[in-house]
Amino acid sequence: MFRKILSVGGWTLVSRLTGFVRDVVLAAVMGIGPVADAFLVALRIPNHFRAIFSEGAFNSAFLPTYAQVLEQDGAAQARSFASRITTLMLLVQTVLLVAAFVAMPVVVTLLAPGFTDDPTKFSLAVTLTRITFPYLLFITLVTILSGILNAHEKFAAAAAAPVLLNVAIVAALGLAFLFPSAGHAAAWGVVVAGVLELLLVWVAARRLKATPTVERPRLDPPMRRFFKTLGPAVIGSAGVQLAMFADTIIASFLPTGAVASLYYADRLYQLPLGVIGIAAGTVVLPEMSRRIAAGDPGAAHNAQNRAIGMTLALAAPFLVAFVTMPDLIMSALFQRGAFDAAAAQRSGAVLAAYAIGLPAAVLIRSAVASFYSRSDTLTPLIASLSAVAVNVILKILLMDTYGVVGLALGTAIGIWVNLGLLVFLALRRDWMAPSGALGRTFVAVFVASILLAAFAWFAPAPLSQWIAALPQWHSEILLGVLGACGALLYGAVLLVSLKALGVRLSRRRMRLTPPG
Repeated sequence: MFRKILSVGGWTLVSRLTGFVRDVVLAAVMGIGPVADAFLVALRIPNHFRAIFSEGAFNSAFLPTYAQVLEQDGAAQARSFASRITTLMLLVQTVLLVAAFVAMPVVVTLLAPGFTDDPTKFSLAVTLTRITFPYLLFITLVTILSGILNAHEKFAAAAAAPVLLNVAIVAALGLAFLFPSAGHAAAWGVVVAGVLELLLVWVAARRLKATPTVERPRLDPPMRRFFKTLGPAVIGSAGVQLAMFADTIIASFLPTGAVASLYYADRLYQLPLGVIGIAAGTVVLPEMSRRIAAGDPGAAHNAQNRAIGMTLALAAPFLVAFVTMPDLIMSALFQRGAFDAAAAQRSGAVLAAYAIGLPAAVLIRSAVASFYSRSDTLTPLIASLSAVAVNVILKILLMDTYGVVGLALGTAIGIWVNLGLLVFLALRRDWMAPSGALGRTFVAVFVASILLAAFAWFAPAPLSQWIAALPQWHSEILLGVLGACGALLYGAVLLVSLKALGVRLSRRRMRLTPPG
């Protein structure tokens, strides 16, 4: 599992790093002005639908069912099942694409109603969303093929695919002079990326001889099992996306730049979430599904504990950094071109608010595996909708006082509610069994994080005096020095604490040993 998580996490890190380059270019070219707001809404709308209809809901229903058919009935039956699902999803997505293209002004009005007060920005958002929306069709096929690859324990191609989105957008922005605006260029880059991602995972699946074909759907037991879990999963994914819709809707009423501030803060927040949390969840779900199908829940729980411990240990430094020095991070990474100091400070405040929910966010994918591995999508649905209700209510209450920062705070608190409900319900059913080693790992991570926070709080002042003598790149160098020294400090304290508490981490398992 360790190597698999590193493989997925490694490619996801490449994706996030290229995504950072993409966002730096976007910030420099568009800033946080009206073109940026319009493009980011155009990017969010197909992504919202993708999360509802493909990645989130589809994976939670498809992967356990496909893995079970593969384990019990063989590769031929598994491929037939995947082919029927692919045919059905193609039909659904084609109808959705046509309907959305015709009704796009209504879609943008519903999801960014504040834009209607600015006819130019509204018209641009409609045009750009029409360009980006076909990405949903391509990414749906990518998601199906990625699920097949993951079930066969081939994670690299699916994890690498998002890199192409970042590369395509940057390349398109480099050709922005050929388009009416930079927003148009970036939107066409999104569509090209969808085609490239599909080609990548198709080739990988073809090597396994597992590519689905067009096959008439029929309602056999695997299909019934798929639909039984898909319904609650779609509603649950829709619930999460409703909270994100609320961000876009409310932010559209705030002053220009609110949507962009949320976007840039969220991009940094998504770095540990994608590299660590989603990578661990991607690996642990098929692992637990196989163990449960084989009648070995103890091994499934051990895999989950390893994933949770590794996730928490790797994510904690990001939490500390985002809370203690968000302005420096935003300034060093994005403050250039059209992205000025005020934009950096505003986005930094949003990042700090998002960070409050980071520990819960990175652990949710591992926690929800307790249910999805047993084909239970109803319980995560209940937890998700409960959290969404809290989330949206808090956004509305906090918006007037805290503005765009209040939206991020509502998101953070809602994520904690979601994780709390999942853990509580899993423990009640004995579907989660935290070990003593996991508890001691929590303690070690806490100790290392406290010392790292003290370093991040007190070190910038003396370091800034030394760096001020340099001719340029002050904030970038300061962030780099703090990051390198902080990583060494955190890693050393964590390893010493784990050893003192008797926790040994190995590639194969996490176990308790007597303290030396």
